[in-house]
Amino acid sequence: MNYEVIFEPFTERHFIRNFAKKYKGAWDFTFKFLFREFEQINLLFLKNTAETIVDSENIKICKTEFKISGTQESRHSSGNRCIVAVHKKINKVCVLLVYNKNDLNGNNETVSWKILVKENYPEYAKIL
Repeated sequence: MNYEVIFEPFTERHFIRNFAKKYKGAWDFTFKFLFREFEQINLLFLKNTAETIVDSENIKICKTEFKISGTQESRHSSGNRCIVAVHKKINKVCVLLVYNKNDLNGNNETVSWKILVKENYPEYAKIL
């Protein structure tokens, strides 16, 4: 089953800009790869590449890891993450954050990204 994929404006304005600047052409390829992965997000759960953080009746918030195309790092060791909201009833994936764990302030990565999501996406604050 294919999902509609939307990269939210907040994530494009913030962290994606950093990836595009740092990795140039490799980022374009990586972005297309992420888009295709999220179209088939259920496969990421089968491969244990996506971790469910919250699973409500309509929305599942998940964290995935990714590597930049052409680099030698693995998904896990790269420190690159995506936070996505899977809208189960309408088959839509909203990409809320794309970041490197070094982009976040604070000692606890999960606490940091949850604060960012709550502050910038009020529609998800209640389920986090």
